[in-house]
Amino acid sequence: MYEIIHHGAKSGVTGSCHELVFDEHNSLLVDCGLFQGAETSDNGANAHTLSIEFDASRIQGLIVTHVHIDHVGRIPYLLAAGFNGPIFCSIPSAKLLPLVIEDALKVGVTRNRSIIEACLTRLRSQVVPLDYENWHDAPLLTSFQGHCQLKLSPAGHILGSAYATVRIQQDKPWDIVFSGDLGAPYAPLLDAPKSPCRADQLILESTYGDRNHEDRHHRRQRLQASMERALADGGVVLIPAFSIGRTQELLYEIESIIHDHAEQCVSHTTTGKTIHWHELDIIVDSPLASQFTDVYRELKPYWDQEAQQRLHQGRHPLDFEQLTTIDDHALHEQTVAYLALQKRPAVVIAASGMCAGGRIVNYLKALLGDARNDVVFVGYQAQDTPGRDLLTYHNRDDGYVMLDGQRYPIRAKIWQIGGYSAHAGQQDLVRFASGMRQPPKKIHLVHGEHDAKLALQQALQAKLDHVEVVH
Repeated sequence: MYEIIHHGAKSGVTGSCHELVFDEHNSLLVDCGLFQGAETSDNGANAHTLSIEFDASRIQGLIVTHVHIDHVGRIPYLLAAGFNGPIFCSIPSAKLLPLVIEDALKVGVTRNRSIIEACLTRLRSQVVPLDYENWHDAPLLTSFQGHCQLKLSPAGHILGSAYATVRIQQDKPWDIVFSGDLGAPYAPLLDAPKSPCRADQLILESTYGDRNHEDRHHRRQRLQASMERALADGGVVLIPAFSIGRTQELLYEIESIIHDHAEQCVSHTTTGKTIHWHELDIIVDSPLASQFTDVYRELKPYWDQEAQQRLHQGRHPLDFEQLTTIDDHALHEQTVAYLALQKRPAVVIAASGMCAGGRIVNYLKALLGDARNDVVFVGYQAQDTPGRDLLTYHNRDDGYVMLDGQRYPIRAKIWQIGGYSAHAGQQDLVRFASGMRQPPKKIHLVHGEHDAKLALQQALQAKLDHVEVVH
């Protein structure tokens, strides 16, 4: 009856792009993201081939589930391929999307301001912000004999994230739910996603389909313990993090740690001076993260109840005293050199989350060779990214990582906090699918590696034995 074509994130976790085809003249596209590492689409698109390799002429609308680069990074290429339809997204995503696209253009396409502004002007003209939980008509050509509606619901992954329900009404309603990326319970700032009432088909992410996260109730304690271990010898803690979502969550958690343990000793300098939590330098080195954090502050009405209570207490979870934000590139270079020479304990949060580019790479080059420093990963590391290599090879005597074509030995300690992912774990994904009053007849697993999909398929079939699960 309807066809779903996966143009990305079918056999990996990046490049999300799914097309819901109604007929030869009508389709809706859900996300249009960049690939990372060695992941590709079936048609050969990859991290280096960015043009749209599928026919965009029948696409009547684009649905953006959230603004991470692996879900939206190819939108400029979609526009260049002739797509001029509406771009549906949540109200917070509508504010964040131009910032993401501008950065993607500057990093990967051009720094010509007039070209960037032309693309952003067109993007803004096509963006249609939608309220959560309201039905909206989707544009389809009159050649399609039916009615189509769209609804976005909070996904709990990053601010503005949504899962999308597309309702096709012909003889009877048929609901297709695209999960986007689902968040896990107890994430800072955001409420956990709630299952829809019904779905006939579910396109479900499976990033962590083969594991359950550690108890997220105690994630703050685990983050604190990891930082204390890392800082004990006076080194620098590097936290690679995506500019949007993860950085703001980390700031929220770190503010809480400092607030609750301000007078406790956390480290010592090389001269023997004691450093307490309230004296520790927290550095966010990312112009993009700074802009996102500003927008996060503007969107306080979308924060969860706990965050609202902190605001009422007069606290500033994303703008506290110990926080320094670095925007200027010259200051970035000075900070890298200072931390490498002065040996002062500090926490640095910088993009990118998988160490595949961005300012974190300069910190790694300067600090990986010092055993007193630490790298703490708080998110998924895709295959063939420097982040995955750091996790894989750091325990070897001759372990090294390639950065910008050069080999850097790994002397720093490498940690990973598994419970800190912004993605749902296996039990969360099963709960989302099985929590519907009318569970889906068919589930398509996407956005996951093979083993993760296989494990989630088995878990879903054990819980929903009448449901067809494919990947």
